[in-house]
Amino acid sequence: MGRRGTKEYRAPEALQLILADRDRQRIACPSCGSRSIVRTPRRRLSGSEWEADRQVSLRCTECGRQAAYVPKALTQPSEVTAGV
Repeated sequence: MGRRGTKEYRAPEALQLILADRDRQRIACPSCGSRSIVRTPRRRLSGSEWEADRQVSLRCTECGRQAAYVPKALTQPSEVTAGV
């Protein structure tokens, strides 16, 4: 159990699910194998401009586990450039 009694994926499972979602692949629950993953917000447009203002959550309707991430547009670069 995670925060506030919410079932969350273990880190490797969540990363697998998030990467598959970002690559727009068909996703399945890494925990129970079910294909009944609910994505909030739903994908509507091609491109990511509509996702830029909110967090994406992925929840399995079978086992109840969930993961959440911030779209690439809002994440900071992994490399910090120094002004040297």
